[in-house]
Amino acid sequence: MDGSFSDPELDLSQLPHDDIPEEPDMAESSQPFSPPPRIAARFYRASNNRRKSSATSSRRNSISSTHSHTSTRSFRSSRPQTHHIAQHLRRASIIETRKARLADRAAHAEQVRQRAALAKATPRGTNSEERALAAKQARERHLAQVAAACAEEVRRAKKVAEDMKERKAAEERRYRQEMEDRLAEAEKRRLEYQRNNGRRPRTASSPPADAKKIAIRTPVSPEDAAKRIQAAWRARARKNVVDAWLAFGLSIDRVHDNGFEEVTALLNEEKVLAATEQIMTLFGLLADEDAASRSAAVRTFLAAYLILGHPTHVLSRDGDQEQDLIQKAKDLIICFEAALSKLTTFNYYTPSPTRLETVALAHGTFMTAFNLWKARDSSALIETMVASFVSLDAIWQSVKDETIEVVAEEYKSGIRDNQAILLSKIKRLAGPDRALHLIRKAIRESRRARPKKGPSGEVARPRVASPTPASPIAEEQTEAASQLAASSGPQPSEGHQANSLSKLFTVIPTNRILVHELSVDKEYRVDASPTADLRDALNRELCDAMRRGFENGEGAMWTVAMADNIRAKLLRLLKPGNTMYTLISETLDVELVSQQAKQGTFSYAKFFGFIANILPKLCAPFRDAEVKALADELQEEGALPEMIEKLFKLLHTIDLLSLDYSNFLLMQSAPILIKEAPTYEQREFAEDLEKGRITLKRTRRWWRNAAVNMHTEADRRDPWNELLPMNRPTHQKIYARGLIDLAIATPPLKDAELPETLELDRARIARIREEALRITTIGGILLTAKNLLKRDVRSQWKNEANRMWEALKEGYLKDPTTPSKISSLLESSHAMPPSTRAQLASIVTRLLTQADSGRLSDPVTKVLFQRLKTHIFNRVSASSSGERVKAASTATESLATTGLPEFVSQVGDICEQLNKVSNVDRKAHGQWYEEIADELERLGAEGLELERSSSVESEASAGSSSD
Repeated sequence: MDGSFSDPELDLSQLPHDDIPEEPDMAESSQPFSPPPRIAARFYRASNNRRKSSATSSRRNSISSTHSHTSTRSFRSSRPQTHHIAQHLRRASIIETRKARLADRAAHAEQVRQRAALAKATPRGTNSEERALAAKQARERHLAQVAAACAEEVRRAKKVAEDMKERKAAEERRYRQEMEDRLAEAEKRRLEYQRNNGRRPRTASSPPADAKKIAIRTPVSPEDAAKRIQAAWRARARKNVVDAWLAFGLSIDRVHDNGFEEVTALLNEEKVLAATEQIMTLFGLLADEDAASRSAAVRTFLAAYLILGHPTHVLSRDGDQEQDLIQKAKDLIICFEAALSKLTTFNYYTPSPTRLETVALAHGTFMTAFNLWKARDSSALIETMVASFVSLDAIWQSVKDETIEVVAEEYKSGIRDNQAILLSKIKRLAGPDRALHLIRKAIRESRRARPKKGPSGEVARPRVASPTPASPIAEEQTEAASQLAASSGPQPSEGHQANSLSKLFTVIPTNRILVHELSVDKEYRVDASPTADLRDALNRELCDAMRRGFENGEGAMWTVAMADNIRAKLLRLLKPGNTMYTLISETLDVELVSQQAKQGTFSYAKFFGFIANILPKLCAPFRDAEVKALADELQEEGALPEMIEKLFKLLHTIDLLSLDYSNFLLMQSAPILIKEAPTYEQREFAEDLEKGRITLKRTRRWWRNAAVNMHTEADRRDPWNELLPMNRPTHQKIYARGLIDLAIATPPLKDAELPETLELDRARIARIREEALRITTIGGILLTAKNLLKRDVRSQWKNEANRMWEALKEGYLKDPTTPSKISSLLESSHAMPPSTRAQLASIVTRLLTQADSGRLSDPVTKVLFQRLKTHIFNRVSASSSGERVKAASTATESLATTGLPEFVSQVGDICEQLNKVSNVDRKAHGQWYEEIADELERLGAEGLELERSSSVESEASAGSSSD
């Protein structure tokens, strides 16, 4: 301490030593004292809030505190000092720390304030703007991705092009080098030849020594000799393969110039197939597969020549896929022929790797396109064959219970044979499991879609009608028939006014119409819908007249007439002698009602109550709800208007009950009526002829036109005029031709066109004409749409066809928006460009306009209509069950080829109706048809004889004049 500190501020030697005690003194003065544990536990308790000194902000760890402690310990023994400096330093450190912390907080608050002001000042967009901005960003991001992908594709394409260019350049350089080497070798040989074979000098005949040395060859090892022999042999084999292929001269020009059948026969020859397999093996186009796969690959390769030479015969249509297939076949043949032309002796008939790669790539792309086209073509063919299978099943379902056993068995055998053939073809194309699944699904849908038969006898039978046994005897059927005939005519006990009302409101047709309709359709039932509106209008007019009669004081007369009419209608529903029959006769007695009406004691409330009580006992079970509602309404009280309205509803309901009872009697008497129908129609038709009500003028003209058309077609098939029986049309063919010419024609049906024998089928033939025109119109629209969209014409657009069929039921241009509806229907199902859409809309409008006018002038619809007519004629003119089954089995395929694959069911229904009409008509009027046919043949023979005699006379006169 003698001067080691020069700083006067730190020199503590001048401080008095009395203020700071020395450490020894402190040690001596402080005696350690340890209290007992119980006392220490009370006074020295652990403090939990003792401050830790490890924190960086602790004052004990601050610089000033450390300095003060250090200085105190250091200089405590030398000189006394106060704590003023340490406290000052500590205070200054704390103040500086706080100032820095406050400054940081102020800076942070200023930053927060500035960010808040900036966010407040920034204008905020709406939600839509944010979405638009997000969409724009997403679009830009997507466009950037697309641009990147396109750039990558372009880069890859450029790389491929550059690689191809480099490869071609290298190949060209190699070829040029090979050619230069060959030329140099040839030049060397030429010079050697000139040197050795020039004019020899006049020397000795022995060759010089150097020449002998040149002629000596070095010996070859056996291995090298074997390799050279094998290489020569392989080259010779490759040359034979190439020569065998070139010997046939197969090229695109030759295939195109020759006929399709000739080319097909050539490509099916075993020699051509064997040569093709060898040449494909040479180019590495056949993998190590089984014989069947190799044969299929060979035939597919040869199909490329057929596709290029005869595309119309091989391809069913001209679509995008077909055009792509033609282009792939063209690329394959060009690459193959180019590589084939490079096989020469110089390269030992070995194709270069580049040529092999090019041909292999072209062959792979062609095989892919060909398999895709074949798969789609086979799917359309499978749909067609499945539809044919379903059509045969529908025929069997319709004839199995409606024909005699022998005919049914013949149909069954024919249908089974054709179905077996179709099933084998479908299995071969689609596989066994998928074929069975498709057939089961199609048959299920077809049977579900078949129209249900009418209600059974137990459901439609009125409650008061007695049930008929399962096998009724002839007497009961005769009685039912007589009741049916009686139900259509007035009762003798009725008054004149009631008889007029009954004739006015009856819906039952005449007996001849009933018998004829039952002959055509065994499930025929009288339908009230055609005359329902007329009868309701007449009933309404009658009720209005009754209201006016009550207002004019004629209520008694109208009451008696109305009660008599209702009584007569109700009694027709019952058999005489029945309890209900007696009750109604006595309650609604005409004299009793007339007496009560004149005396003013007739009560409509009691009358309606009686009717409400008996109606539920007369109706069939399926009308319980309707009759119960009417009975509840009849028992309600009301004034004159309500009473008249009740009478109107009562008349409407009684007409329905009368119709139900008539249908019940018709169902009971149907077997005997159908059995006696031909005889009955013959008798009625003969009676009309005898009484002069009808003539056979139109029938003769109709038969003559059909015969002329058939003979004209026969002469066209037989130009040498050989009267062979097989070429001459039979009476059945002539009748079928006349029926088809009559039914498959443009509406309307004129009176002069319809023969007298088919007068009862007027409505049916007119309906068939409408359906044929609708089929042709819809088929023309769909066919045009398929061609515009380049789709397969054999593909079935069933949904579009069904929707258009329903849309055109009410008419073609009855609604001005119909063309736009049809166009939008097609546009919603198939995407099309605007130009195609406009073109299709104009075509739809033109076809609908022609159909509405009944004149088909468009070439497409004219061809479709003629094809439809020919197809229906072929099916209707079939004479045996075997021919019918064959025609039905090929109907789907024929319609698909025709361009109408969506209308198999509609065309089948038309053919079925025409077959039934033909059978019934020829049974009823066959004798008159035979007479007309014999008469026309006799007139034709006489005309031919007159023509021959005139020709002989002219020849004789010519000979005499020459003499």
